[in-house]
Amino acid sequence: MPRYYERVYDHPIVAIATPLSPSAISVIRASGSGSIARVATRFSRARALIDAPGHTVVHGMVVTADGAPLDEVLVTVFRAPRSYTGQDSVEVSCHGSPAGVRRVYAELLSAGFAAAEPGEFTRRAFLGGKLDLTQAEAVNEIVRAQTARAHALALDRLDGGVSREMQEIRTRLIAVMARVSIQLDYPEEDTGEIVLDPAEIKGVRDRIVAAAAGFERGRLYQEGVSVALAGRTNAGKSSLFNRIVRHERAIVSAEHGTTRDYLEARIDLDGIPVRLFDTAGLRDSSAAIEAEGIRRSRQIIASCDLIVYVVDAAQGMSDDDRARLDELAEARPIVAWNKIDLVPDAAAAGSSEADASRYARVSATTGQGMAELHDAIVTRLLGDRDTETTGITIDSERQYALLNRAADALDEAVASLHAGMPADVIAVDLQDAIDAIGEITGEVASSEVLDAMFGSFCVGK
Repeated sequence: MPRYYERVYDHPIVAIATPLSPSAISVIRASGSGSIARVATRFSRARALIDAPGHTVVHGMVVTADGAPLDEVLVTVFRAPRSYTGQDSVEVSCHGSPAGVRRVYAELLSAGFAAAEPGEFTRRAFLGGKLDLTQAEAVNEIVRAQTARAHALALDRLDGGVSREMQEIRTRLIAVMARVSIQLDYPEEDTGEIVLDPAEIKGVRDRIVAAAAGFERGRLYQEGVSVALAGRTNAGKSSLFNRIVRHERAIVSAEHGTTRDYLEARIDLDGIPVRLFDTAGLRDSSAAIEAEGIRRSRQIIASCDLIVYVVDAAQGMSDDDRARLDELAEARPIVAWNKIDLVPDAAAAGSSEADASRYARVSATTGQGMAELHDAIVTRLLGDRDTETTGITIDSERQYALLNRAADALDEAVASLHAGMPADVIAVDLQDAIDAIGEITGEVASSEVLDAMFGSFCVGK
């Protein structure tokens, strides 16, 4: 680690690592030079803590400088380099009273610790060689994961899935660059003509593009989408909403205009985090409250990633429904032909109204057709993004931009080869691609990049 980082990033820091809300246990983390000894100055069993081997737990009391007890705790000791940050570290597990946690934290600050910056523990892990940048980003992605699928994908990145792919790509690029460098470094030597195969460079470029293609899929699972249920009054939107969320959230009534404002619920659709909206029935209304609800619902519908337009199968597709669908044509809504349990010829209901990719027959009352609607929504959301060409899925905009930069640089290199450009011109593009891949893993990184990346982390991570 560079001396600059040793000087700036080895001072003792402390942070509350768990949410400040009533809980059984809360954790306060500390790391840096002398951190174990500093915690010991506020611990009832100071000598036991100072002598404790790494990866052991010491029971005692956190006390004030005057020896007054603050809380009964367990202190876990980690000794360098076998710790998350690579430095001496301590984790204090105390009772989860927010007031009590604040008192323990304040006492550690008074012992000489500095308050940790957002992401500073993980930044130290990166600078100490414990993680590369893709793994460091994965730590944040694991914390933010909203579904089990998003968590699993982020865990694969933490395990080095992206790192290994980037390392293989960079190794292949360096091998190509080495052949060019021989010609550049020893032009007077009879090294023979060095021939570069454009297909070899293109093969690496295609691998980079395949890795970048996983970005949209990764963002979908990490960030999620919004889906709106829209349609006329009494089409059964609220019943369908309740069926999907498996909870009686929305009021259901035969009276028109029951839903005066939109409702929202968060659900998991095959690992995709979805914000589902039940909107007010679309119709002309002179009632001020209902009209305002319709206005807000229109705003929600316009902002959502996908619209499920609900039609009452018992009433059939009205001229108003067709007009609304024409308005929404650009959004390509899925048409849910609801209440098919009330239609004797349900198998044929609505078949002429929409193509199969936009059409689902359902009954919010009985649950019939809900699996088909579920699959239609997931298929639409994933689109072509479910293809895992490289076996990796990225979520980071930073990584995505760098992959595109590397691919563009290799396109330039191939074009230069075809144009018969000299080796030094080709070398510039190859080096740009190598540097871009190196920035992804952190082999090439600036303090500005680190500040921006780790600044998005929560304090204590």
